[in-house]
Amino acid sequence: MTFEVSEAVAGSEPIIEINDLTVEYPSPRGVIKAVRGVSLKVYRGETLFLVGESGSGKTTLGLALLNLVPRPGRIVEGSIVYNIDGKSIDILKLSEDELRNFRWRNVAMVFQSALNSLNPVLRIWDQMYDTIESHDSSISRDESYERVRRLLNLVRLDPARVLKAYPHQLSGGMRQRVMIAMSLLLNPKVLILDEPTTALDLLTQKSIMDVLKSIKRELGLTMIFITHDLALAAELADRVAVMYAGKIVELGDVYEVFYRPKHPYTYALLKTVPKLTSIHEELYPIPGSPPDMSNLPLGCKFHPRCPYAVDTCMSSEPGEEWMAPNRMVSCHRFKELSLG
Repeated sequence: MTFEVSEAVAGSEPIIEINDLTVEYPSPRGVIKAVRGVSLKVYRGETLFLVGESGSGKTTLGLALLNLVPRPGRIVEGSIVYNIDGKSIDILKLSEDELRNFRWRNVAMVFQSALNSLNPVLRIWDQMYDTIESHDSSISRDESYERVRRLLNLVRLDPARVLKAYPHQLSGGMRQRVMIAMSLLLNPKVLILDEPTTALDLLTQKSIMDVLKSIKRELGLTMIFITHDLALAAELADRVAVMYAGKIVELGDVYEVFYRPKHPYTYALLKTVPKLTSIHEELYPIPGSPPDMSNLPLGCKFHPRCPYAVDTCMSSEPGEEWMAPNRMVSCHRFKELSLG
């Protein structure tokens, strides 16, 4: 069997190298192991999707990429190295001032709730100008206005209307596009988007997807999406990383992961998605519940919900098995199972 590698990955250099990253949150029930020893390379110019159920650790991983894990959470182990402008920078070793200068200029994030991310008592122009002024005071007000106007046009918004509006005067889709434009104000190399289409209607979701495709095409950004929306991944992703219980359990080209899944969890996720080609096809919810992250089961963390589990799965956690460059699965039985 031959494995395809997307053009965005083939021959490209990694812009982010994550090595053995572990993030924990102390709680009254014990330590919550939100991210457990994750290693991953993100390649320049690619669109990588982190997918999985709620509580799988994907948002915590995204926040860690900006060293923004909220307290009392902490990164207890690992490194996150950005390769930008010929320099290798471990973001976990930067001071607060260095972090402030690094974020927005090099990596920016669009958070999940657009309304909560915007100040409700400030007009959109004031918020966008404050962002530019606080990170780069060398840019004049007129230059800032031209940059903001260009970016709003890029996300298909009318600057004349939007800039004088308050957040509550805009629809959910418009606020989401404002947040995307704001994240691009300082020309970052990496853009992280956390559930960019959540709580939006289907037509607005389609509009946001078209906007993101246009941004990728025109700006050549490296994009990391955090989502449970597999349809969004199918349309935009170059590669997909499937997370479960704080670890990446499958990684590969979007075509390989969707049409030839190797991990039972990936296969189970795909079976929960309705297909337009068969209105009578039955959907199969994943049995059971995600594990308690403060009291994880022994062995493979998916084994209590996996119909293919055997004794080995219950006693030892599988390591990473690399079948080809950029094609990984963490499953004891992947060679004998036929899931695609």
